Amino acid sequence: MVSVRRIMLKLSGEALAGAKRTGFHEETVKGVALQVGQLVRDGVQVGIVIGGGNFWRGRTSENIDRTKADQIGMLATVMNCIYVSEIFRSAGMKTAVLTPFACGSFTELFSKDKAVEYFEKGFVVFFAGGTGHPYFSTDTGVVLRAVEVEAEVILLAKSIDGVYDSDPAKNPDARKYDVITIDEIIGKNLQVVDMTASILARDNRMPMWVFGLNEENSIVNTVRGNFTGTRVLVQE
Repeated sequence: MVSVRRIMLKLSGEALAGAKRTGFHEETVKGVALQVGQLVRDGVQVGIVIGGGNFWRGRTSENIDRTKADQIGMLATVMNCIYVSEIFRSAGMKTAVLTPFACGSFTELFSKDKAVEYFEKGFVVFFAGGTGHPYFSTDTGVVLRAVEVEAEVILLAKSIDGVYDSDPAKNPDARKYDVITIDEIIGKNLQVVDMTASILARDNRMPMWVFGLNEENSIVNTVRGNFTGTRVLVQE
């Protein structure tokens, strides 16, 4: 049973790269496509934001101007969205890639009206290029677009299966939260998304569901209510 009608799915670039952590792992992307295809057939409207970390992490370089580094990162997200959208098309879905800046004929300029029109026609809509401005991450971009297009929830597909009170890779006693509020995340600096994105989600009452992408059928299970990750709630 599907519990939501319009979702925003955030995928990390590294997750789509598989074990090699760079470029693409096509079988991983095909697996995501098969799951999203099931949701589309269930009548769920799916928007997708993809990070660019499988190609570029400009914040780690001290030799490039921050604005230019962030612009390279934006272009990395465009490459990711074009590639993944084509894999989705090969799986039988209709797709559109929207960006906040012109990319010739590669993408279309974002507007809420255009995005909603595509949703209502059954397209999977990719939101590439972040916010179009430096100093804002794809975390902020996904919350911004989710709020703009009136998604019901953001799905954060990560390499770990939820939100923990410390890094489970470093602390074997780290405790996983089943439910947590965005205010608790901000107060404890848990960095599920960056601070700007957290505050934007809180102020616009946008919930997030955090789960492990690598778990079998995790995207479909999350949307259908068989959820094993962490629900990040907003207080009324």
